[in-house]
Amino acid sequence: MPKNKGKGGKNRRRGKNENENEKRELIFKEEGQEYAQVTKMLGNGRLEAICFDGIKRLCHIRGKLRKKVWINGGDIILLGLRDYQDTKADVILKYTADEARNLKAYKELPDSTKINEGNYDDEIDENITFDGFDDDDDEDDIDEI
Repeated sequence: MPKNKGKGGKNRRRGKNENENEKRELIFKEEGQEYAQVTKMLGNGRLEAICFDGIKRLCHIRGKLRKKVWINGGDIILLGLRDYQDTKADVILKYTADEARNLKAYKELPDSTKINEGNYDDEIDENITFDGFDDDDDEDDIDEI
C-alpha cells in the first residue's frame, strides 16, 4: 500500500476559515452587472433577488461561491446580467454588511436599502387579535363536534 504523503484530505481544510477577517477591496459594478438584494432562497444553488434597477430576477449561484460563501435573505449581492435572458442573472459576489454600508455611503445603493434585515419570518407579534373568537371557551365539548 502507498504511504500518505500529505497532511490530510479535504476534511482537514474544511474547518479552516483562513480569510475570515481579511479586508478586501470594495468592488463596484461594471457594465453588464447590477446590485441586488436577496428576497428568497430557492434551493439548488438558486435564489430570487430584486435588482436596484427594479427588475426581479432568478439568480444562479456560481460554483466558486456555492459552498464557500453562504447567502441568506436580505443580503446585498453583485449580479452578472445575461445578454440573452433579462429575467435571469448569475451571482458574482456577496457583500458583507460593512461593504454594503460603504456602497450606500458612496451612493451606489439607494438610501431606502435596508441592510442586515433579511430575517422577516423571525419577527413575532404577540398582540394579535382575532375577530369572532371568544377567549372564555378553553374547553370544547367532544359531543358537540
